[in-house]
Amino acid sequence: MDRRQLLSGAGLAGLAVVLKACGVASDPAAEPGAASGAPKRGGVLRAGSPPPPTAVDPVTMYDGTAIAIVQLVAEYLIWLDQDFKLVPRLAESWQPADGGKRWTFKLRPGVTFSDGTPLDAETVKASFDRLLDPASKSAALSAFATVLKAGGVRVATPDSVEFTLERPFSDFPYLVSAGNYNALILKRDYAGDFTKAAVGTGPFVLKSYNASTGAVFARNEKYWDAGRPYLDGVEIKFYADDQADLLALQGGDIDAQILSRPDLAKPLAGTGAIAADTVKGTGVTVLTLRTDQAPFDRKEVRQAVAYGLGRPAILDSIGSGVGDLGNDHLIAPLFPAAPAGLPQRALDRAKVAELLKTAGLTELRFTLTFEPPAKDYAVTIQNQLQQVGITVELDQRSSKDFYGGDQSKDTPWLNTAANLVGWAGRAVPSQLVIPMVKSGGTWNGSKYANPALDAAADAYDTAATDADRKAAAATVAKILHEDVPVIIAYWSGAVRAYNPRKFRGVRAHPAQYVDFSTVSKA
Repeated sequence: MDRRQLLSGAGLAGLAVVLKACGVASDPAAEPGAASGAPKRGGVLRAGSPPPPTAVDPVTMYDGTAIAIVQLVAEYLIWLDQDFKLVPRLAESWQPADGGKRWTFKLRPGVTFSDGTPLDAETVKASFDRLLDPASKSAALSAFATVLKAGGVRVATPDSVEFTLERPFSDFPYLVSAGNYNALILKRDYAGDFTKAAVGTGPFVLKSYNASTGAVFARNEKYWDAGRPYLDGVEIKFYADDQADLLALQGGDIDAQILSRPDLAKPLAGTGAIAADTVKGTGVTVLTLRTDQAPFDRKEVRQAVAYGLGRPAILDSIGSGVGDLGNDHLIAPLFPAAPAGLPQRALDRAKVAELLKTAGLTELRFTLTFEPPAKDYAVTIQNQLQQVGITVELDQRSSKDFYGGDQSKDTPWLNTAANLVGWAGRAVPSQLVIPMVKSGGTWNGSKYANPALDAAADAYDTAATDADRKAAAATVAKILHEDVPVIIAYWSGAVRAYNPRKFRGVRAHPAQYVDFSTVSKA
């Protein structure tokens, strides 16, 4: 997997330490749409999605369609819900030891794969051994880097698995959850032929797959959660582009979308047979400023740019109004440890002039480098900063050029004076803070280095309590808000469009994941 895929894939990992998990709710009254009565059984949900660009393989996949197909069939130890909370699935509880360096997961009893094979600890160990083997080309290796390596998984008992980490990591449960989307539990003999022999513990069974047209699923009669799923099956239809997918929903050829674009789907919500469920998210397009060279080697200059942006307008125009305002730090509002007391930065023309004067500048000009998907955002930044006297020259590169070159010295996305980089949502701040702004971080395009920030990031990772974690996160946020190596104008959200006249319980997810086990006929 290349750098672009790592940045733009749906990969997530880590969040808050969970010492003991509660059970999965099975009361229909607690499910989406419960106000209209108990779930109605039967029916086949038809969902549209673009064709996957690569093989549908749980170990190597990174695109949204492949992830959705696999998530209908296979499961994780832990699910990640719409609020980024951990929900027990194949593991019913988990417990840390040795200050968060060792974790034991107890498996749910009575679970079988769709072919009748029982789930046991040996199977779980085999799944993670596969992901940690560099020869497998697992897309999960980057998430496990510096935390868990090959040989760190052992069978503790027939129904429990122990992970020994390279370092204490309080958010480790998220690395073995859906937050790390490749961390699915597969049979020990899985051979990389998922679409030909798809066997899982999930709510549906893959009946057929065609790389050009789509996939057909039937209800898994052996599913461990008695009574679910409510649907008889799911059919995923492939469409060449977003417009065709949405037209199919409008025309009644499909009932829901897997990957809805907020700018297309949200305006149609509430118009006839289309509804759009929305959620917050942690995906973000970052304005990165080189702190090791003029003009952004002065903190006041970086702050001036930050005060020159109208964030509500950016959220509305670029984020389609779905998401949250950013405040120039990497602890998104959706994260449980998000700070509450930091003042929201806002457009302030007088402050811009004052900061530039303090920096000894009579004018500020800089070049903003970006790839085509960020063009509208780049133009918006250019226009807004022009209104406060800052001149921005736009430098659009092809995506190949933007991420090409030598990462250590000349690739544009890490070495230009200012650039826009899209980061897919993560489930924990560490997955953004460590590579992006920690000293020597793998993808530290700002070249920012601050020992106080490094110490706070380490304290977050090793925190033993929620209070300690929140305190460390608040320190990280305060430092980044003050130093501004990166500007976060908004955090993107997600939308899932569907036909509410036919089905209910279709939910959006910050990472576009699918759980159709609770969907039922309207």
